Amino acid sequence: MAQSAQSDSPFTTDSPILTPVTLNDYLPLLVMLVLALVFVAAAVLISRIFSPKRPTIEKSAPYESGILPETEPAQRFPVKFYMVAMLFVIFDVEIIFLFAWASRFNDLGWYGIGAVGIFTAFVLETLMYVWKRGALDWNVKHRARYLPATDQEAA
Repeated sequence: MAQSAQSDSPFTTDSPILTPVTLNDYLPLLVMLVLALVFVAAAVLISRIFSPKRPTIEKSAPYESGILPETEPAQRFPVKFYMVAMLFVIFDVEIIFLFAWASRFNDLGWYGIGAVGIFTAFVLETLMYVWKRGALDWNVKHRARYLPATDQEAA
């Protein structure tokens, strides 16, 4: 009788859906976390121990693409550089969501296709908006949209 009561419980090991989570289930994650921390600490410690410590003027100078800076920059980077970087991050995160959806494609069925369709429509609408607003243009003045109307007809 006790055996039948145990089989009716949704928390048995026979049930593929609901099983109780124990701390033993998290042991591999804990081991990987400890190994990662040990590796990082060992890499930092070894680089501190074996790195050369002879600073020179050349080593202390700022380095930009191999060219020594003659003067300080006259202005800051335009905001467009940061806008493009943020747009890259946004669309990169979209790819992460699509990868997660693709890995569960068979389980989600038409609901998943509809949800990803709506998500992709919003992302494409965002891309069209930022494209029309010029956020993806790098201030290139020779493009047709920057030319006066008389120059566009001649080109």
